[in-house]
Amino acid sequence: MILKENELDLDTYLKLRQEVGWKKLSNEQAQCAINNSLITVVAYDNHKPVGMGRIVGDGAVICYIQDLIVIPSYQKKGVGRMIIDRLVKFAKDIKFQDTEIMLDLMCAKGREEFYKKCGFTARPNEKLGPGMIMYL
Repeated sequence: MILKENELDLDTYLKLRQEVGWKKLSNEQAQCAINNSLITVVAYDNHKPVGMGRIVGDGAVICYIQDLIVIPSYQKKGVGRMIIDRLVKFAKDIKFQDTEIMLDLMCAKGREEFYKKCGFTARPNEKLGPGMIMYL
C-alpha cells in the first residue's frame, strides 16, 4: 500500500465517491473541493486507488477531515487508519508552536468506534455538543 499526498485528481475523486455510493458531484464542484483542500491523501494498491482522505480548514485554528473513503473490498484492512494517521500528522506538523489546533470530522453513522480507535472523542459529551473532535 502506497500513500500519495496532494496528487488527487478529479477522476479518482469522483470514482472513489461513486464506489462507496456517495452523492454525485459536478466536475466543477469536485475540482473546487480538491483545489481548496489543505492536503489530500490517496491510498494505492498496485497503482489502483483504493482510498482517500483530505483536510479542509484554516490550517491554524481548525481543520476538518473530509471525504475519508475506502472502497468496500479494502475496508477493515487498515487502509482507513493509514490515511487518518497521515492526515493527523499533517495537522500536527502545520500547527503553530505552543498552540492547539482542532481536528474535527463528521463520521458516517456506525463508524464512531473506528474514529475513537484513532484518538477522536465522540460528541455529544458533558462539554461539547454533537460531532467529533481531536485537540492536537
